[in-house]
Amino acid sequence: MNSMRLKDKVAVVTGGARGIGAAICERFAAEGAKVVVADMDPLAGDETVGRIKAADGKARFVACDVTRREQVSALMDRALEAYGSLDIVVANAGIIHNTPFLELDDATFDRVIAVNLKGVFYTGQEAARRMVERGIKGIVINTASVNAVIVPIGLAAYNASKGGVNQLTKTMAVELARHGIRVNAIGPGSVATDLFRVGDPHRPRGDGPGAQPHPARPAGGTLGDRRCRDVPGDRRQRLLHRPDDLPGRRQAGAQPGDAEGVGAGEPG
Repeated sequence: MNSMRLKDKVAVVTGGARGIGAAICERFAAEGAKVVVADMDPLAGDETVGRIKAADGKARFVACDVTRREQVSALMDRALEAYGSLDIVVANAGIIHNTPFLELDDATFDRVIAVNLKGVFYTGQEAARRMVERGIKGIVINTASVNAVIVPIGLAAYNASKGGVNQLTKTMAVELARHGIRVNAIGPGSVATDLFRVGDPHRPRGDGPGAQPHPARPAGGTLGDRRCRDVPGDRRQRLLHRPDDLPGRRQAGAQPGDAEGVGAGEPG
């Protein structure tokens, strides 16, 4: 039975159509939140909204490209217009390209940084400005990755973007604390979403090297609850990316060629 600890809260989740993002949306709705599913994939977004409504939850879809500030701004305004508040914002949208460092081109690097880091900046800033203007003591959750602290080869742009998300999150937390806004990041490991499998759909399942990632579940559920405020940030990250904290959703991409889409969660 759900505790309804997010009853009547308004939550916006970017990259909410599939994968980790969809799982977060569904969990938040099950906990009583009114959810805005933001993504570049309207079909997947509508499916997620449909699942939430079928479970008697409240949700709506808003198309949004997080690399465009005007769209992120409009997303926050539409959430406020629809539900009257902006209590929780999850900056989850992200992409990944697997390219050796010596072969990484400018366009690929710039796009990964634009989505994964600048998109988090736009999302957090546009949300926080509205929270401050309205006196909302809200919560911002950024999806980082274990790749912020470990270094898998071939993922230079992705690793750099997630390291940047960690530092940006710390800066936001310090600067927004005086407004009563809590900012944190979650650092998922490898999660069994559609686009994670694109690189190698035949990975064996297990716990050793090359193991198939465990199926995933809404890790962000507890961070949307202000009762989590006394748990140190680094401990929250470790708790949330344990395999047993994560059971199943899908993930998808918004752009051809991306191993993970602007509507997706993180493969770790």
